[in-house]
Amino acid sequence: MSSQDIRRSFLKYFQAQGHTIVPSSPVFPHDDPTILFTNAGMNQFKDVFLGSSKRDYTRATTTQKCVRVGGKHNDLENVGHTSRHLTFFEMLGNFSFGDYFKKEAIGFAWDVTRNVFDFNPDKVWASVYKDDDEAFALWEKHLPKERIVRFGEKENFWAMGDTGPCGPCSELLYDRGDSYGPAKSPKEDLSGERYLEFWNLVFMQFMRDASGSLSPLPKQSIDTGAGLERVVSLKMGVDNVFKTDILRSLIEQVEEISGKKYDDSVAPPFHVIADHIRSLSFAIADGVQPSNTDRGYVLRKILRRAVRYGRMLGLQKPFLSDILPRLVSTMGDDFPELKIAQHRIAEILHLEEEAFLRTLARGGQLLGQVIDRSRTVKKISGEDAFKLKDTYGLPFEEIQILAKDEALEVDVAHFEKLEEEAREKSRKAHKTTAQQFDQNFFSDFTRTHKPCEFLGYDHSHCDAHLLGLVIDGKFVDEVHEGQEAILLLDKSPFYAEMGGQVGDVGTISKGTNAFQVYDTTAPFPGVIAHLGKMGPGTLRKNDKVHAKIDEERRHAIQNNHSATHLLHWALQKILGSHIKQAGSLVDDRRLRFDFSHHKPLSQEELREIENLVNGRIRQDIPIQTYEISFTEAQKKPEIKQFFGEKYGEKVRVVDIDISKELCGGTHTSRSGMIGLFKIGKESSIAAGVRRIEAISGKFAEEWVQNEEDLLSQVAALLKASPPSLCERLTQLLEENKALTTELKAHRKEKLKSLADHCMTKQEKVGPFHLIAQEVQVDVEDLNAFADELLHKLKSGVVALGVKTGERCQLVVGVSQDLVQKNILASALIKEAAPLIQGGGGGKQTLAQAGGKHPAGLPEALDKIRQLLKR
Repeated sequence: MSSQDIRRSFLKYFQAQGHTIVPSSPVFPHDDPTILFTNAGMNQFKDVFLGSSKRDYTRATTTQKCVRVGGKHNDLENVGHTSRHLTFFEMLGNFSFGDYFKKEAIGFAWDVTRNVFDFNPDKVWASVYKDDDEAFALWEKHLPKERIVRFGEKENFWAMGDTGPCGPCSELLYDRGDSYGPAKSPKEDLSGERYLEFWNLVFMQFMRDASGSLSPLPKQSIDTGAGLERVVSLKMGVDNVFKTDILRSLIEQVEEISGKKYDDSVAPPFHVIADHIRSLSFAIADGVQPSNTDRGYVLRKILRRAVRYGRMLGLQKPFLSDILPRLVSTMGDDFPELKIAQHRIAEILHLEEEAFLRTLARGGQLLGQVIDRSRTVKKISGEDAFKLKDTYGLPFEEIQILAKDEALEVDVAHFEKLEEEAREKSRKAHKTTAQQFDQNFFSDFTRTHKPCEFLGYDHSHCDAHLLGLVIDGKFVDEVHEGQEAILLLDKSPFYAEMGGQVGDVGTISKGTNAFQVYDTTAPFPGVIAHLGKMGPGTLRKNDKVHAKIDEERRHAIQNNHSATHLLHWALQKILGSHIKQAGSLVDDRRLRFDFSHHKPLSQEELREIENLVNGRIRQDIPIQTYEISFTEAQKKPEIKQFFGEKYGEKVRVVDIDISKELCGGTHTSRSGMIGLFKIGKESSIAAGVRRIEAISGKFAEEWVQNEEDLLSQVAALLKASPPSLCERLTQLLEENKALTTELKAHRKEKLKSLADHCMTKQEKVGPFHLIAQEVQVDVEDLNAFADELLHKLKSGVVALGVKTGERCQLVVGVSQDLVQKNILASALIKEAAPLIQGGGGGKQTLAQAGGKHPAGLPEALDKIRQLLKR
């Protein structure tokens, strides 16, 4: 049976047992910022197990794409050097959410082991938690008790965290025989090589509280995971997961492109590349891009490790994209995202490899110098290692590997100290000057006051009660004219800065006493902080006040926010579904949208995006907002959600027909209100992250008008109409080119004539020929002119001075035969330069000095004569 057969048969079996086949979630969890990559089949059901949401089904089965390269599940450095470690693997699983429990789970597992995996039942063992007599008894129905072993909490007890759902687990193991060790049971097999674990059944039975006490869960659940690669290796009877069908096929492709034959003696590079191409391809297909932060950094690390191992096989050029078609052909039918994203994956892999190879070339030369000076002490200093990484981008792992090849160590402790110092400098540089509060500053206030009610979706002003005032980080009872403060109200129309949208401005007043709000923030749950300055008069705690926002500014912000949603939609339409928001800023004058993409956008793509957005604006689409449950939102893939955002039980949807997003910001009522959308700039802000800055409404109109004015002014200057500007500019450029050529010829003729004149002024100083004169040439021609004279002299010294306003230049040239007699241009210029109040230097054959005393040139030239006489 192939991997594909086992994958499909497993899902089909559990579907027949009433389980819903749930597609694999992406390899990075969009809705769980607590984990870096999806590392288990249960990740996508975590909210269900915690009871925070429900699904339409109580039984599920999946084949989950998993990546383990971070945290406690970090297998990266082991990959390539063991028989079963992988960064990417598939986890087959079946799940019960309060439906069945141990009896059914164990029954299903035994049935699949025998009739789907077709394993020899005499080779199968089971392990249970030491106190789980129930599981032991259930396994006795299928296995002799001699093949059921008990383990402690470390091996056979699962927990989601220090507190929360937990419970015993049971593992299925396969005895691979005496050739894998003499152990007579899994208890004696400390390496786990002979009795290979292939399936883990987790019984979510208890809830653990902060004291460590266990209480039964009201709905006991099942979470199982069987590693597909391990199951296939047991089916095929191979001692290494890399000899299974999919990975062996990828290794064959590596053999083909490298021209090297795979065998156990040279296995690591083949293993690393075959594994890493899967992690990279699936992660990129799911929307992760190599970068210098978070998941992107891990992906870049995986790619660079693959490239380094590729070099061991003689692969000096980008090669990963050449392996991709084989991966798509073996896994693309079951994971269509690979086929859809194949071109983009190949492009990103190629660009990243090229960039890394340039880094290696750039840092390699310096590394050679570092290695040479490190040989005496047998160690690369922390400073050198830090410079290689910080200045030249050479990964520290690469430095360590190359050092090892040269029998050198690296001063890791000092390197890490310099790294920490650099991070601290960065943290200090990014500290904001805005007023900062401890996160619990407002906690006492919120205990005695209800959350501020936000009315700004429907109202631009309202009456409110002034519940609190803060000045200089302290609660006060009143604010007087000229004082800056934070005002806290029971209700407010002011939108607090959040989700990329800036806070509102406006006034909070009582009669003629007006507080000018210049920013609004949300520093604590339930708190809307109105930051501003008091005008004439006084406001006091418990005053009844009137809060009013700047409506014109708010309308402009709303238009830009709705335009941002349309831009996001258009980017996905033109560039692909991999586009993910990486940050945004919306204010009254502009919008800024950051997104994941691997290369700059062309002018044609930008124009298409602009046209799409403006087309939807002209359609004047109604923009609706409504609330639904977060559970319902998760069932609707057309609603965009953003990773890392914390959503409550109820979420707000902004619906512009073709674009639906979870968003708490304020929006205009119809797309036509936006008026006009114009992209101003597209740029890179980090590796794999692009930024678009745009404007809308009257600001876009003003921009267009300014461009028209500029075009008219240029046309007037060139005495041409705007439509014929290109033709006129082409004509002027051709004329300029002809004049430049003519000028160069004239300057060349002038210098030739001057050179001939200078040759007539040469003098004999002792045995040497010397030309020492003040000349009138352009400074940029001075060195070339000196070379020309030396060429004519064949043997001799040239010293030329040029005045340039209040400054001067002095150049000295010496023919090669005189350099061998120790007459050096650099030595001559050093002696003469002080006479023009300057300094300089250069090579032995040509040196130059600049000075601020032009009157000293004759004396400087004479100094050179005197030096030659000596």
